[in-house]
Amino acid sequence: MPPKADQEPLKDPEHVSELIEAIGRTQDLMSQVFDADHSRLSSQLMPDPLNIGESFAKLMGEFVASPQKVFEAQYALWRDHMKLWENQARRMRGEEVKPFIEPDKGDKRFRHEDWSENDVFNVIKQSYLVTSRWLMNTVDNVDGLDEQTKRKVAFHTKQMVDAFSPSNFALTNPEVIRKTAETGGENLIKGLNNLLHDLQQGGGQLQISQTDMAQFEIGRNVATAPGKVVFENELIQLLQFDPTTEEVYERPLLVFPPWINKYYILDLREENSFVRWATSKGYTVFVVSWVNPDDKLAAKTFEDYMREGIFEALNAVEAATGCAEINTIGYCIGGTLLGSTLAYMAEHGDDRIKSATFFAAQMDFSEAGDLLVFVDNEQLEAMEQRMEAAGGFLHGKDMAQTFNMLRANDLIWSYVINNYMLGKDPKKFDLLFWNADATRMPQALHLYYLREFYQKNKLAQGELVVDNTKLDLSKVKIPVYLQASKEDHIAPYNSVFKAKGLLGGPVRFMVAGSGHIAGVINHPDAKKYQHWINDDEDVATIEDWWEGATEYPGSWWNDWDAWLSEKSGDKVPARVPGDGELEVIEDAPGRFVKVRS
Repeated sequence: MPPKADQEPLKDPEHVSELIEAIGRTQDLMSQVFDADHSRLSSQLMPDPLNIGESFAKLMGEFVASPQKVFEAQYALWRDHMKLWENQARRMRGEEVKPFIEPDKGDKRFRHEDWSENDVFNVIKQSYLVTSRWLMNTVDNVDGLDEQTKRKVAFHTKQMVDAFSPSNFALTNPEVIRKTAETGGENLIKGLNNLLHDLQQGGGQLQISQTDMAQFEIGRNVATAPGKVVFENELIQLLQFDPTTEEVYERPLLVFPPWINKYYILDLREENSFVRWATSKGYTVFVVSWVNPDDKLAAKTFEDYMREGIFEALNAVEAATGCAEINTIGYCIGGTLLGSTLAYMAEHGDDRIKSATFFAAQMDFSEAGDLLVFVDNEQLEAMEQRMEAAGGFLHGKDMAQTFNMLRANDLIWSYVINNYMLGKDPKKFDLLFWNADATRMPQALHLYYLREFYQKNKLAQGELVVDNTKLDLSKVKIPVYLQASKEDHIAPYNSVFKAKGLLGGPVRFMVAGSGHIAGVINHPDAKKYQHWINDDEDVATIEDWWEGATEYPGSWWNDWDAWLSEKSGDKVPARVPGDGELEVIEDAPGRFVKVRS
């Protein structure tokens, strides 16, 4: 309730009472957090679990060894600030001057008009930009650091730079100041209650609400494509979706999503569901729904996920359709597993898979982006201790926090401002509901994946051994459609492209607009973004590929459909779940996907 017109902001007794009550609740909760079982916390936490201290100690050592560079850097900072103040003085005299420095394209932190029109906030903004860019450039230009240390120092410096943005503090954010004056502090009271809610739902740890989780329910307004569960084992449920055409392609389509998330990223709403769109194009669509593992599955390995995930799903699809020739899709980690399995199958003469599509999936991890920051030995040892303390798995929220750090301004700080300082409720957004619904990871599988792929890059080097079989991607001769996204921070397009040079068959490489999720899930009816294609399959470098690429508006799904339809056989009568050798177990979306971490 806003203050009465004759009362000054923040002096309405009712608001003061509410603020005192909220502060009291905060103190009570904080006491509970800090009085929690100390032995439990100490068993899971290490003094420096991200191994940041050692990296910055090396950085300081290089600074000490290069005093001339330090002096030059300090002079450059002083010079730029002098130019900024000179520029501002001219502006205050009434001259038309361009800003000395501007935010990067796409930076949403300084969109409010006061950041540009108000002299005070304009100087605060530009001073921050000058200092932050100077700091990043200084760190980037340090010589003598190994690649992993340099990558880690740059990443964590960026985290610090983002955290200290003036937009993140109420007294230096003009939008928050205006909102506080307009509402008499109602936004701060509401924001404090939002903060309390997020602390409570995180069990004492801050778990930022990115969307209103109560607005969505799996099977009611997300994951609603009609279908059946036709097979299950310890690791998967296999969903077969109802056909929507009288005839379908003979070869069924089997999709392996990442096991780190729920499958329904492919089936959010009716209007953006990849599953519904693919069935409308005449494909018999099967999707693996991975289990949300607990301590009983802690020992499950990469080989288990290959055998119980991919191989048993292939067997089940053949039993359900009577067709042994199958087209496949692998998304992200699911694509890495699929690529590894294809190399295994090639070595053993198993040719059931006739084509493979990879959504944002990497097979060469030498340029795997910022996630490489988290895979040195010390951090993996800390993670192993944390997983053992948790019962043999990594909590889904831990991985979600890591991914949020890759885009901290968008996925952390924007919500701090919106929820806690402006006092707004999170928006209703299906994609963010899915993003918050992460799964746990078995200890053996996850550590193997990080060590063998991210850290040692064994698959790309032809050194990965699974079930006594050395995997050689060059022996994979089937046609491949390789999708990447231009702004993907998790699977950068240059990293995805490297698979093109590893696989032995024809590869169609395509780059979509947007990022890791929106670049993939982009229904043609939305008419959003764009995609780039280069029809020259012999291009050897990503630079040459871009030079010859053509940009097309909208979704890439129709290009993929044209590619896959030629590899899907003749048309046959539509298959209904349960009509084959497999009996229906339950309705889609099934039990596995409803288990929350």
